[in-house]
Amino acid sequence: MADGSETVISCRDVWKLFGNHPERYFASIPSGHNFDDIRNDGYIAAVRSASLEISRGEMLVIMGLSGSGKSTLVRCLSRLLEITAGEVIVEGNDLSALSEKELIELRRSKMGMVFQSFGLLPHRTVLNNVAFPLEMRGQDRIERRKRALEMIELVGLTGREDYYPRELSGGQQQRVGIARSLAIEPDIWFLDEPFSALDPLIRREMQDEFLRLQGILGKSIVFITHDFDEALRLADRIAIMKDGLIEQCDKPDQIVLNPATPYVAKFTEEIEKSRVVHVSHLVAEPSGDIAEMEPVSASATVRSLARRLISDASEELPVVDEQGAVIGVLKRQSALELLYGERS
Repeated sequence: MADGSETVISCRDVWKLFGNHPERYFASIPSGHNFDDIRNDGYIAAVRSASLEISRGEMLVIMGLSGSGKSTLVRCLSRLLEITAGEVIVEGNDLSALSEKELIELRRSKMGMVFQSFGLLPHRTVLNNVAFPLEMRGQDRIERRKRALEMIELVGLTGREDYYPRELSGGQQQRVGIARSLAIEPDIWFLDEPFSALDPLIRREMQDEFLRLQGILGKSIVFITHDFDEALRLADRIAIMKDGLIEQCDKPDQIVLNPATPYVAKFTEEIEKSRVVHVSHLVAEPSGDIAEMEPVSASATVRSLARRLISDASEELPVVDEQGAVIGVLKRQSALELLYGERS
């Protein structure tokens, strides 16, 4: 979580067990019981002692292999699944303490959800699919049509308002699902592998579209993927899960530079570090005069500076922030080691 930013979701020591009377069993788990012990007792520990905070406007990507617990955790964050222990606080509300009516209202007013299956209603047009959640909310027909058309334009489907899902490509269907989710103007957006069913080219286009929308809307987003490249493109922070545990939650640079566990190190070992690590993470104090040198941006990746690093013999390059103020230097040797001292 960024310093000074507002917490939108707080997940504290959350457990989700599947089995017979999981709450009763959880209360009696002996100290030191591990994943295999719980499984041998006939229970599945889908989420174990998960704690994290999500800031307003942040995109948190949760990733892990199949069965790691990432989808279960997101369903706990929206109380689509009841947690076994711990607490989830959303916009100051303890989800477990909300009545069914209060929970439905919170979802309708604050949360948008997009899952792998597009879930479009085949007998409804694009316009009516997008307007559907507004209809369920009881919104006036004219107002919901206006809002739906705005969302259709936002996702680039103007002119296809009267098409049916079967008449759209997979990428277009996904855009309809996103437009429908956005129609209720959610502050919080949960997306569970929304692009996994798409071919690589359409998937890349949808990632670009998603980044564009996030740039416009600034939602608080929890995005699930098993694709590290996708996570690196989208995430402010990445949480990596294994066997229900959050192994590490950090900025992408830190995940690849300083893996917290052997599993995270193994998970990220094939990643080309120079395309992930930003100059801001390598800033050092200058040892000489840098006043006349052309600066580099703190937000640039090391790989994007490869040509400059090779052609410029300067040992230190000034680094500037978004306002153009010099914040330190990039040591050329350190950057070259990161650029070339990695797996091919």
